[in-house]
Amino acid sequence: MLKRIKNLIKQGEGLKLEFKEAKVGVPKSIYETISAFSNTIGGEILLGVIDDGTIQGIDKSKIKHYIADLTTTINNPQINYPALYLAIQEIKISDKSILYINVPESADVQSYNGKIYIRNYDSDLDITRQSKRMNELHLRKQKDFSENEVFEYLTLEEDLRPDLIERVRKIAVIRDKNHPWGNLSDFDLLKSIKLYRKDMLTNKSGFTLAAALLFGKDTTLLNVLPHFKTDLILRVKDKDRYDDRDDVRTNLIESYERIMDFISKHLPSPFFLEDTTRVDIRNAIFREIAVNMLIHREFQIHSPARLIIEDDKIIAENGNKQYTYNHITPESNIPNPKNPAIARVFKEIGFADELGSGVRNIFKYSKQYAGFDPELKDEETFKLEWKINLFGKNTEVNADGDIKTEKHPETTLKTTLKTTLKTTLKIIEAIKEKPDISAPELARILGLSVDGIKYNLKKLKAEGKINRIGPDKGGHWEIVEEQ
Repeated sequence: MLKRIKNLIKQGEGLKLEFKEAKVGVPKSIYETISAFSNTIGGEILLGVIDDGTIQGIDKSKIKHYIADLTTTINNPQINYPALYLAIQEIKISDKSILYINVPESADVQSYNGKIYIRNYDSDLDITRQSKRMNELHLRKQKDFSENEVFEYLTLEEDLRPDLIERVRKIAVIRDKNHPWGNLSDFDLLKSIKLYRKDMLTNKSGFTLAAALLFGKDTTLLNVLPHFKTDLILRVKDKDRYDDRDDVRTNLIESYERIMDFISKHLPSPFFLEDTTRVDIRNAIFREIAVNMLIHREFQIHSPARLIIEDDKIIAENGNKQYTYNHITPESNIPNPKNPAIARVFKEIGFADELGSGVRNIFKYSKQYAGFDPELKDEETFKLEWKINLFGKNTEVNADGDIKTEKHPETTLKTTLKTTLKTTLKIIEAIKEKPDISAPELARILGLSVDGIKYNLKKLKAEGKINRIGPDKGGHWEIVEEQ
């Protein structure tokens, strides 16, 4: 990444690159550039570099403040609409720090302070009052992002699942008690994330393909996208056919859960010791693979997404809109969500992290998990192929990849991510909302491993804060009120 940043600085500003000074804070003009990049073809910003390419740097004590300032502003609908999904990363060059900001092209027309900007060579052009350019921009967005396709006759009551919308709302509120979705009706929630919009060609309004994919009934998906499915295959002993298979033809949220359940069923779960925290590296890797198969997929391509587990390799593939035409590595990766509206929902409920984290996490943990890095190809079909041979293993490894201790599957219940007060409070809030909530469901809401959740539940029970009423299956949790 450092080599690439140095090359960008040598290249100089242009259609997809902007330098910004940061002497006394985040410059206000940066938000116009972010809006312009997202409305055009995306771009990259180097904050802490002046116009002539001189590295000015940012006070290291203010880096977190600058990132918080950027994140708060781009997610404030009163200033920037709709909220953006950006990758922001600190880069150290010699003894100076700068911020690298990747701005992908958005699926929507982006506004900043009520104005619409596009990128024009190395400047940001306000086109708010230029009706012809505005119409062209709306039409291009609708054409380029298939998730925006409008279905005029799709209805909330008959074709979507209010129970799933409510579940997503609760998860978002558990993660952030001030989340705006908590006070919105189902329709307003979907409209706020652009899942209900106007078709600029027909002038008719309706729910989008993204709405159907995220919240549609199975029959709805069959009608709007008959070829949509995700194929999960285990082929270890029976190589001519398969040992296990799950043909998934349901909404993206439950598809994600089915993928993770299939992974949990068939792949071992060693824990990686990172500093003093034990990380479930299987979950850390495969949640990113599952997310890529679902939210970075081109849904108009008829071939299904596939996850194939064999005795010596794992293959994940999905229909793709090419951007890099290259093998992807953490250094070469330029994050670009194919379906930003879908990606935003996954991010709000904790199924996905910040833009660009997927590739970093896969490569970060892959050698500790399997001894090899996977190969990622950005082609007509996005493909991950990974040499792996883990069956029968369940070990804990240190930061150098060395085996520390052999562990048996039954002992993994004793391992967990670092427990914090914030985590236990969120678990209690989730139980209050849904007393019969399961450990896997809690894990997905909070972004922890199932083992980590079980550890916390056991700890809360030992502390007398919760009780289990009835059996593990069919029972429920009870909050013990303090006297």
